[in-house]
Amino acid sequence: MRSLGAAIVFLVRLAVRTDRRRFVIGVGLLFIGYLSTPFVGLLLRDFTNSALAGAAGTATLFAAGVALLLVFELMMGHFAHLYYFELGEQCGAKLEDELLQIANGTPGLAHLDDPEFADTLALTRQDVGQTRPALEGVLHLTGLLLRAGVTTVILAFVNPWLVLLPLAAVPPVLIAKRAQGLANRAREANAERTRLTGHLLELAADADAVKEIRLFGADRHLMARQAETWSEATAAIWRAYRRAAALRASGQLLFALAYGTSILLVIDQAVAGTANVGDVILVVTLAVQISVQVASALGLLAILQAAGRTVERLAMLRERATPAPPGRKQAPRRLRKGIRLEHVTFGYGDETVLDEVSLRIPAGSIVAVVGENGAGKSTLVKLLCGFYEPTGGRITVDGTDLRSFAADAWHGGIAMLFQDFAKLELRLRDNVGVGDLPRIGDDAALTDALVRARATETRDRVPGGLDGALGRAYADGAELSGGQWQSLGLARALMRPTPLLLALDEPAAALDAAAEHALFERFATTARAARRESGAVTLFVSHRFSTVRLADLIVVLADGRVTEQGTHDQLMARNGLYAELFTLQARVYR
Repeated sequence: MRSLGAAIVFLVRLAVRTDRRRFVIGVGLLFIGYLSTPFVGLLLRDFTNSALAGAAGTATLFAAGVALLLVFELMMGHFAHLYYFELGEQCGAKLEDELLQIANGTPGLAHLDDPEFADTLALTRQDVGQTRPALEGVLHLTGLLLRAGVTTVILAFVNPWLVLLPLAAVPPVLIAKRAQGLANRAREANAERTRLTGHLLELAADADAVKEIRLFGADRHLMARQAETWSEATAAIWRAYRRAAALRASGQLLFALAYGTSILLVIDQAVAGTANVGDVILVVTLAVQISVQVASALGLLAILQAAGRTVERLAMLRERATPAPPGRKQAPRRLRKGIRLEHVTFGYGDETVLDEVSLRIPAGSIVAVVGENGAGKSTLVKLLCGFYEPTGGRITVDGTDLRSFAADAWHGGIAMLFQDFAKLELRLRDNVGVGDLPRIGDDAALTDALVRARATETRDRVPGGLDGALGRAYADGAELSGGQWQSLGLARALMRPTPLLLALDEPAAALDAAAEHALFERFATTARAARRESGAVTLFVSHRFSTVRLADLIVVLADGRVTEQGTHDQLMARNGLYAELFTLQARVYR
């Protein structure tokens, strides 16, 4: 019951924080309605006795009282619903905002690489949609408990043994808890399959992916795999649900036996003359109410137990994705010495990607990182961006540990174009302007970035210019080629006027050598200006050595280690791995 209690406390606190006034009014109206129901049985008893005694006027008054109480209960429930329904929606929206903060509010990326975190996040996102029903469940369950208390007192006046009837609801509740546990474990065990089916459905609806899927005739294969995976997941979940349903039915059968026994007990009293017909009607009415209440409570408990598991998952997500603490050092405005990596080690799980990497990158220098696939080049770039923290060693900026800087401040000094650059299907202004949000409304700054990225032709073909829509996902916007999207990505990176680190992480892997060289030249112009303004370091990862040879320093990675570093001429004279790779590539181009 610990998770159930945690869910109730969590939901009540969330509701009070969201809108205390709405919560108090909704609870008050709901409880008044709930407490009216047991008194219907009392009035029915008195109505029956009055009718049998021939007191028509009195019986009529009691009948009118019953009708008024039933109408009053419905009215209170309706008005309460107007309050707590909207409150539940607000609470759900608040939790969705928190999930967005958990997923994106942490400066690092390590939590997003964790499959357990991804599964937990996916399950929590599904369950957050049940926040409103869960809050309603808390209120209705509390109302049912209050009603059960009043009912128990009334039954005790008829026969003390009848006090046990509400207690007969305890076994069904405990059995229902176990049943819900079976269902929850089945969902968790199949979370990975559920995520896979969602990914396959996304592929089927993604315009870029569909082209390749249909060209290779893989659509039927992927659809069959989605159906197979979904079938496996649902079969396992439904097996658990069937077992849970059987357990719940056994609990309700136990209560039905107690219900029948209570009716027989009062009928026996009536036959013996110690109770009247009105008492029988009272007990039957209250017993029916308790039966309905037990059935309702079992459904509410299932919802709340699931909510309890959601609360546990949310706590785990909060723990795994804690934002950087406030009050950390601000990044320098200008690099004086440069960036150093001192015995940096990093890995994903048990796999070591970078091992004892030591490297000095002087301020104002242009550095190229080369190496075969899997050597750790992209991981090195992400470490320099502060997306990951080294598991060993440290990275310093002008002698200060990178981890001591405020993440937002350091990120604000980076101009970056990744290989898998973002395609923001929004306005052209938004696509470029997010590179420097304070200037998203500055048309001159946006135009300057587009000019330096040689993306003005892309701007000119977008209907509406800067305020025109891109893509067809959310609006009837302009369709762009991969190269045009890339030019906008470069313009976005060039929005920052005085970066400390400019980086290209193989964004031109799909381009030919001439196109990549032109892209580098565009970036290098900004790099030279940034070097004068802020002592910026320029770092680029490339697999083409015709571009690499222009760097001040070339770093060669192999198996997560720095095997060579120097200028192009120095590395060629050393006749090591760099010279071997350069010669092979030059031979291919010749």
